[in-house]
Amino acid sequence: MFGLEPHVLLLLLACLVAACAFEFVNGFHDTANAVATVIYTNTLRPWVAVVWSAFWNFIGVFAGGIGVAMGIVYLLPVESLVDQNVYHGIAMVGALILSAIIWNVGTWYYGLPSSSSHALIGSILGVGIAFTFLPDTASAAVNWAKAGETMLALIISPIFGFSLTIIMMFLLKRFVRSKAIFKEPHKRKPPPLWIRLILITTCTLVSFFHGSNDGQKGVGLIMLILIGIVPTFFALNQDLNPLDMRDSLVKIEQVLQKVNPQDLDADDRQLLAEARTQTNDLDRIFASKTSVDQLPRNTRFEIRRDILLLNNRAAKLMGSKRISISTADRTMYEGAIKEMKSFTDYAPSWVLLIVSLSLGLGTMIGWQRIVKTIGERIGKEHLTYAQGASSELVAALMIGVSTNYGLPTSTTHVLSSAIAGSMVANRGVKNLNPQMVRNIALAWVLTLPVTMFLAGGLFLLFRAVL
Repeated sequence: MFGLEPHVLLLLLACLVAACAFEFVNGFHDTANAVATVIYTNTLRPWVAVVWSAFWNFIGVFAGGIGVAMGIVYLLPVESLVDQNVYHGIAMVGALILSAIIWNVGTWYYGLPSSSSHALIGSILGVGIAFTFLPDTASAAVNWAKAGETMLALIISPIFGFSLTIIMMFLLKRFVRSKAIFKEPHKRKPPPLWIRLILITTCTLVSFFHGSNDGQKGVGLIMLILIGIVPTFFALNQDLNPLDMRDSLVKIEQVLQKVNPQDLDADDRQLLAEARTQTNDLDRIFASKTSVDQLPRNTRFEIRRDILLLNNRAAKLMGSKRISISTADRTMYEGAIKEMKSFTDYAPSWVLLIVSLSLGLGTMIGWQRIVKTIGERIGKEHLTYAQGASSELVAALMIGVSTNYGLPTSTTHVLSSAIAGSMVANRGVKNLNPQMVRNIALAWVLTLPVTMFLAGGLFLLFRAVL
């Protein structure tokens, strides 16, 4: 299978199982946020709530696209890490998966709603940084531009979640006449039908968008594994013929030919030269090929590397103020690049399936610890119907917007901060449980550095052993 030796194939399968385990842990760690409000307001029985949430997480993975998944993949330029030694790829993916799982299970055990997103991203960055400490390492192993964009999204989302929930609670108090939604739920009695429908709707939305965002992180993780260990099979979309990208390549070359090097500064001229190097290399690979069978499988990873490097160099070049080309040429260039990236930005349907199953099954197991924290410990009072609905509505909105822009966001951080905002809106800051808020904040702050250090250490250890 994949032309791998039996023991390497077993290591690949072990990595895939570990990735599914991460997504399984993500299910009961993060999705507890979605069901906390409907359980603590007696809107749904616990077993009904978790099964319902699991179903919509499953649907969300398939409906969310792959924008967030590719954002995870491009945090770690695997093209700069992968070489002819397959064990190096195993060291990379093994380190980041194990560190993320260790942190997730640890925080779950103590009932702390920390972020699986932060754990995974911290692990990826840790591996990339550790790679730079290896001898004979010349290329950067972290896409810092993408990392900065990702971290900004993760930081801003809980701030918006906190603020928007306070505004939402204010609007509810201002315009909703019924005072029942602002009272503590009866311990055994379900809420009125119209309130139940609202809470079920918000739970559904959070579950769906959690699947579409967090599920994509699992997809991205598995694609890192496949590209890192079996690059000749998964570097390019196998449902597409690589020779079909030659038309797009010609368009890009035509645009680059219109750029006058004399108008550019030294840095831009270097970018232009590098972009042309990538197009020339692709021309070399495609030369005299009339069918995909004539294209050696080991060139697929070269094609992937050239496409991504070309996209990176040309994008910077086109952003230069010194470039003087027509709008039509820019449009042609952007369309051609988009067509070429369709060969690299993909995920097989079986990857989506195993991630959605892992996430859905995880949702139905182990959710109680986090639910108790969300429902009882963030504030000094039980969630009211209004708090539950407003928190989940804001969380669903924030996660949905992030997914639409292909940015990973933390369901845990958004919903926890939204619930904290609802508590503040109800009775002020004094309504927060200071000890639990400190514990959650500490988990938030420690997630990135701990997982970065853990993943980096494991990567260097595995590289030394393998």
